[in-house]
Parts: sequence; C-alpha cells; structure tokens
Amino acid sequence: MARVLVTGGAGFIGSHFVRRLLACDDVDQVTVLDALTYAGNVENLGEAMLSPKLTFVPGNILDARLVGLLTREHTAVVHFAAESHVDRSFYEAGNFLSTNVLGTHTLLAAARGAGVLRFVHVSTDEVYGPLASGQADEDAPLRPTVPYAASKAASDLVALSFFQTFGVPVCVTRSSNNYGPRQHPEKIIPLFITRLLKGHQVTLHGQGQHLRNWLHVEDNCQGIERVLRDGVPGEVYNIGGGTDLTSSELTSRILALFGASWDRVRYIPDRASNDIRYAMDWSKIAALGYRPVHDLDQGLAQTADWYRHNPDRWAPLLRKETQHA
Repeated sequence: MARVLVTGGAGFIGSHFVRRLLACDDVDQVTVLDALTYAGNVENLGEAMLSPKLTFVPGNILDARLVGLLTREHTAVVHFAAESHVDRSFYEAGNFLSTNVLGTHTLLAAARGAGVLRFVHVSTDEVYGPLASGQADEDAPLRPTVPYAASKAASDLVALSFFQTFGVPVCVTRSSNNYGPRQHPEKIIPLFITRLLKGHQVTLHGQGQHLRNWLHVEDNCQGIERVLRDGVPGEVYNIGGGTDLTSSELTSRILALFGASWDRVRYIPDRASNDIRYAMDWSKIAALGYRPVHDLDQGLAQTADWYRHNPDRWAPLLRKETQHA
C-alpha cells in the first residue's frame, strides 16, 4: 500500500483505521486530511501522532488545490470525511450535500489526475433505506429516506461513475451502525452512556422497535482494510456481521452496564423518517476473508469503560452542544 491518504482521519472511524494502518509493515506513510469540524479531534489519534509514519494536515476536502497536492503524493486514498449525523441533516442539509457529494467529487477528480492505485469510499447501510424483510445485497436499489442517507447515496454513485467513466480504481464500502471508544456523544450508544454517567434519563423514539445491526468499529476497519487490499475496483462491499438489536434491546443492555432500571428511560415521539429496519447481506466481503470478531456485550462494556475513564474528552463536547442548542 505504501502511501495512504486518509480523509476524515481524526474522526471516530477514521482514527481507528489510521491506527490500524500505522501497524502495517507495508505502509510507509499515512497522511490524515481533516477539517476538524465538531466531530473531528486530533486527540482521537492519541499516541499515533508520535508515529514518524503519520502526517496530519488540517484542511477541507472541498479545497481542490490542497487535495490535488496531497493525492499526487499518495498511492491510495481512503475517504471517511463526511457529515454523518441524521438529525443534523434535517436542518443542515446543504452542508451535507456540499461535503458529502461535492467533497467526494473533488477527491475523485484529484485521484484521477494523480493516478492513484486504490480509492476506497466509505459509506453506510442507510443508503438502502428501510427493509420490511430480507437483506440488501450490494445490487439492491438505493432508497434513502433522509438528507444524510441521500447525500451518501449520491456520493456512492459519483464514486462508482468515476470508475465506469474514467477508470479510477474505486471501491465502496457500506457498513452497519458502528460503536466503540471515542465516538462523538451525539450518537445513541455514547449519548446513552454519557447521560447515565451524569445521572440523567435517556430517551427512546417511538416504541423503541427500530432495528439496527451494531458492529464494533474495529471490525468495520478490518473490513475496510480488506477492501483496500483485495477489493475489485468498481465493486461495492457491505460490511456487517454485528448484532441485530431493537433500540429497546440496545437500551436494556446499556442500562445493565450501569445497574440502572427502566425508570431512567423516557419515551418521546418518533423523529421524521426514522427507518424501522436495516439489514444487509455481507457474504461478498466474507469471500475476501472478512470475519467480525468483537462480542457485543464485551464491546459495550469496554466502550462504557472508556467514557467512564475519559470524561475530559466528552464533557466539553456536551457543553458545546448545549451552548449551540
């Protein structure tokens, strides 16, 4: 792989992936390009910042000049940078379209000009929309229901078009819901953990029956690395294999970690377009040797321990959210 440019590498999933890359003997250089928006933080990279193989560049993927300079210095691009929170996309849809679609196009155009050997575009199972039954394979129609998912579906199609039209060696990954240490507390698992740590209630939308597949972030990163190494250009790879839980079932497991009762739960009206069920077939990436290895209960316990022992990392983020609410 030699030299890899990672966009959004100071974010939750990106920072885990960067740490993984730095441990690879065949990786000579990793460059992180990150705009350090509210969800990006160099502290997510931690001790990785000491690695002589790592370079951090603050900047935006919409900056065509900067992106062009960086891609010419790398043999591969792994593209995580994105606006990613569903609720925010309801009132910041323009930002989501700009970053997720136009930013992806800027990167692809630069990668085409630089002649990169691999380009992995990281996406989500939400592009398939809700499924009443069955599982979505990689050829399933894209039926996003919210601005975030629509922006990711559009960026997926742009990425794949650059393979079809220009031969840019693009692969797309679509993972189920990730969890693990260092995730921004706006997401449901760290949100519930941090609220319980503060002695507050947690809130469930609707009847708590929305079904999601929960995948440890390290398992997703394993899958992305396999696609980076062995994926076929022009192909899409679903990354699943976590644990299917309704939001009520997930809440029950988190409550148990704190010895808390259901008195700490409050039901609120469901949000707009809250898809009832996602499900993916991941047999295609399994053929590359991908196997998730993290047990959900152990992963949740380890995640809760991280938030319990690192309030200095997440408490300031909650204060910022309150100030801007």
